[in-house]
Amino acid sequence: MTGNTFTRDELVEAFAEFEQTVDRAARTRDWDPWVDQYSDDILYIEHAAGTMRGREEVRPWIWQTMETFPGSYMTSFPSRWRVYDEDTARVICELDNPMRDPGDGTIISATNISIVTYAGDGKWRQQEDIYNPLRFVKATVKWCRKAEELGTLPEVAAEWMAKYGPAK
Repeated sequence: MTGNTFTRDELVEAFAEFEQTVDRAARTRDWDPWVDQYSDDILYIEHAAGTMRGREEVRPWIWQTMETFPGSYMTSFPSRWRVYDEDTARVICELDNPMRDPGDGTIISATNISIVTYAGDGKWRQQEDIYNPLRFVKATVKWCRKAEELGTLPEVAAEWMAKYGPAK
């Protein structure tokens, strides 16, 4: 893809708005504004969940993912770093996925690489999330074990551990 018509400033500004909207969604637990940033024909490539086409295919997946443990215990999704590629209208970034404090101030998280492609007018036409799902499982198990040690393990996490966690 070449011949991009977006300036670096526009790409930087659009991604800053994207991050603010995602942060607001994480704080309010209202995932619709996050999804509304995508174009109607968004191509969302999620290596563990598959490929989704269209905002209305992405929407239920984001709601399900973010309202089901362990996603429901993730508190924010800040980028640790980002690269702007004006030639392809892409932003490549490493996103952190910290989980809520298990009770002693411990921060447990896993990261992923995301590549988002800008469509213009504040919309994004493609996102690809690249990560090792086992790193997320490992972080979730670590969080559950810490919460269990502290006596703060919620039932939903205990159920997840019984189903997906390795034996002690």
